[in-house]
Amino acid sequence: MKFSVIIINYNVRAFLENCLLSVHRACESIQSEIIVVDNASDDGSAEMVKQKFPHVKLIVNENNIGFAAANNQALKEAKGEYILLLNPDTILQEDTIRVMVNFFNKSPDVGLAGCKILNPDGTLQLACRRSFPTPWIAFTKITGLNVVFPKSKIFGKYNLAYLSPDETYEVDAVSGSFMFVRRDVYGQVGGLDEQFFMYGEDLDWCFRIKNHGWKIYYVHSTQVIHFKGESVRRSDIDEIKVFHQAMRHFVNKHFHYGIFSDVILHLGIAIREWGVFVIKISKHLRTILFDYLLINISIFLAEYFWFGRIFHFPSYAYPILFTVPAITLISIMYKFGIYSRRKLSIIPTVYSVIIGYIILSALTFFFKQYGFSRMVTGISGILTIVLLPGWRMIARLALRSPEHRKHSIFGRRTLIVGIESSGEKLLRRLRARVDDGYDVIGFVDVNRKRIGEKIAGVEILGSIDNIGKVIDEGKVSEVIFSTNTITYADILSVIGRTKNRSVNFRVVPDSMDVIIGKTHIDYLDDIPLVDIDYNINQPLNRFIKRIFDVAASPIFFVILYVIGLARENSKKLWIIKGGKITLFQNILRGEVSLVGPPMSFLTLGNNDATKNFVYFGKEGITGLVQINYHDELSKEEIEKYNLYYAKNQSLILDIEILLKTIIMLLKHRENYGKNRS
Repeated sequence: MKFSVIIINYNVRAFLENCLLSVHRACESIQSEIIVVDNASDDGSAEMVKQKFPHVKLIVNENNIGFAAANNQALKEAKGEYILLLNPDTILQEDTIRVMVNFFNKSPDVGLAGCKILNPDGTLQLACRRSFPTPWIAFTKITGLNVVFPKSKIFGKYNLAYLSPDETYEVDAVSGSFMFVRRDVYGQVGGLDEQFFMYGEDLDWCFRIKNHGWKIYYVHSTQVIHFKGESVRRSDIDEIKVFHQAMRHFVNKHFHYGIFSDVILHLGIAIREWGVFVIKISKHLRTILFDYLLINISIFLAEYFWFGRIFHFPSYAYPILFTVPAITLISIMYKFGIYSRRKLSIIPTVYSVIIGYIILSALTFFFKQYGFSRMVTGISGILTIVLLPGWRMIARLALRSPEHRKHSIFGRRTLIVGIESSGEKLLRRLRARVDDGYDVIGFVDVNRKRIGEKIAGVEILGSIDNIGKVIDEGKVSEVIFSTNTITYADILSVIGRTKNRSVNFRVVPDSMDVIIGKTHIDYLDDIPLVDIDYNINQPLNRFIKRIFDVAASPIFFVILYVIGLARENSKKLWIIKGGKITLFQNILRGEVSLVGPPMSFLTLGNNDATKNFVYFGKEGITGLVQINYHDELSKEEIEKYNLYYAKNQSLILDIEILLKTIIMLLKHRENYGKNRS
């Protein structure tokens, strides 16, 4: 047996599947075996391996025994002349194993090596070449001096940032996510130290291998992608604490320079732990302080509105006025989870403010010396109920991060790399998953032959050779690679060439079940559309929607008038019923809504959802279907758009759709003017 691959998995099924696919391609011409040790995952990882990769040797542990111990299990079973310890959240190039085997054949004195490891955004993962953490190097790492002075040989030695990543050279250690080792070395040195549960075991193994006279190398001529930290995110492990424990254990095991070195090390660890704690607290503290400021601003404004000036109350009252109300409201919001898991939640914020001001109003009956004006309390309550949920609403609309845009129809501008049937299939699935927030603006092919053609209404904009230009011109924020039609080598090449752009790169494995990215995984499986409690059916939602229609329609129609309602082809965006005035009257009478499904959908007699008497709302001037009129939507896709709207209808979603309608009309007007000129 020439080669063995060992992968330790813990609750990263999607990443593991993609990793195994890349390993399979890289091992095609090499006699090899793949061993997967599953550390008690509960996400179906083991079942996936059994079903999709029956040739893989699978070891399933009943408990999470740690990274080192699980690797030792597999090392005892491995039969290859060379062994690769590989993380499950990695993707290999097709040539990776061949390049590493050739390097070892030419370098008999090398016992272990790593390759160039890239982050998902194309930047170098610094841990792929390192120095041993002597007390001084450990101190510079823990205190962050290596980050402040990365090019310094004195401070930047831990990650060797002063060396070129595009050269091959000897190092002290490489990343545990990719460790290529000779079987003879394992026979001499033994396995990983199981006292390291996670972190540090790779450094320790490298240290022991060097002590046995073998060299360790960083090889730049092949590369892998590493989605760092995925297993840790899916566990309850305190990553920082475990890292510091591993650092202490390594130094205590291998370096004994006296009390002074121990003091330096422990001081560095204490500074690092304190810094991490401050950063963690400050993330919540910024939001709390901003809310605190807004609450007090509302009190100032209420006082000014009612009395015509500020500082009308006695001076002794202000320390209480500017602390107790804010602390009361913030405490209630904290209890509702608004400063942890629900930072941008609007309804819980409204409830918190209402409850808070009820409590504050009641307190004035017991502390009459502070009950100066119920009107000021009432006005400040109204202002607070506008300001606190208001800034969260604005933040939800404005934020560009995938986590907060996931349920927004202002989708991330997306390119699909790879066409053929898999590219079209991916496009259809993305359209079906409205809430994933992908706005596919075009395809990128492996060559230039079909540029300009359209697939399901979406144009092929370029090839992988000029993808950087396509990204810049299209203001793209997401690039999704279909691994069915493009090699992993091409994927890594594209990522490497476009790494300086603010783009998220994602990969869809052959199964087409998931989209794997740096920040999260999107599952593409269809969700059953039965037994769903639709928001559009809720009496409160329908009442708010009706009030919004009446209040917002005059503003919307003024905007339409300014933009120019009758521009050519713009009528596709809404339903015209007897002109603008009649349409406005229909909204006031409640026959039509600003946002809703198109009439063509509601009148489809053969529509299954209609037969089942699902209420989708009144026909809309605009809606999810109408703003996607430029796409060639199938009947099933139209139905899914409308089902999504019925299920998730809210005031925020209606506002988003109206805003996108206005933006599209403005773009249409601009293009119309260019065409005329």
